[in-house]
Amino acid sequence: MAHIIVVGNEKGGAGKSTVSMHVATGLARCGQRVGALDLDLRQQSLGRYLSNRQRYLAAEGLAHLPSPQFHELPTIDPDTLQPDENSQDRSLSTAVAALEGSCDFLVIDCPGSHTRLSQLAHSLADTLITPLNDSFVDFDLLARTDQDGQKVLGPSVYSEMVWSARQLRAQAGLPALDWLVIRNRLGAQAMVNKAKMQAALDALARRIGFRTAPGFHERVVFRELFPRGLTLLDLPDIGVTQFSLSNIAARQELRDLLRALNLPGVDVDF
Repeated sequence: MAHIIVVGNEKGGAGKSTVSMHVATGLARCGQRVGALDLDLRQQSLGRYLSNRQRYLAAEGLAHLPSPQFHELPTIDPDTLQPDENSQDRSLSTAVAALEGSCDFLVIDCPGSHTRLSQLAHSLADTLITPLNDSFVDFDLLARTDQDGQKVLGPSVYSEMVWSARQLRAQAGLPALDWLVIRNRLGAQAMVNKAKMQAALDALARRIGFRTAPGFHERVVFRELFPRGLTLLDLPDIGVTQFSLSNIAARQELRDLLRALNLPGVDVDF
């Protein structure tokens, strides 16, 4: 059975697809067999990222770069459904079944909104990664705070959805979900908001049960790599021999994230 990693929250623009792509390719470079699903049926950012990758490899005549095995969600014939069975539930379970027997890890990228597919994926997650921009606008999906951002008043909509997923896993006799909230697009400066965010996350982590880790700083390189379907780890394979300090730091951020996930059987050696 594959270890299922779900990357999700209910807000767009937090870097979910970037995290999904780099985690999936990073695990592939660690010698793991990795599958990938994209549940954003409209935007399909992860699916397009991987499609760009295949086109780039073909155009450049490159034989291979370590990559996840991508599987599109199948279309379900309504006539095959059982009474009260939902077509999206069947579609996701079919896609997961097609990958998990041949994969060590399955990375599922969720849309930036609350959907039935996203809710179901969260209940399947062994590891949940929630990227969060360093802003109380994003934090509000996790919890409500007072006007100064100093006191957590209570969990918000996304935390409640994760709690429901945890209950479903417990009822099914599955291991507890490991939830990691990562702070994305951090600025380099030490600002007051940065310290307030860290304090609020630390307080909420103890209250509702997640771990925190740094994500990726704001870097142009992530946007530049998308059209070619490349990640930071691919640059030496396409002939890049000199790296900027920003690229070196970004590679280290990815190593730190993969180590923070503490995934079974993974040795981060790149």
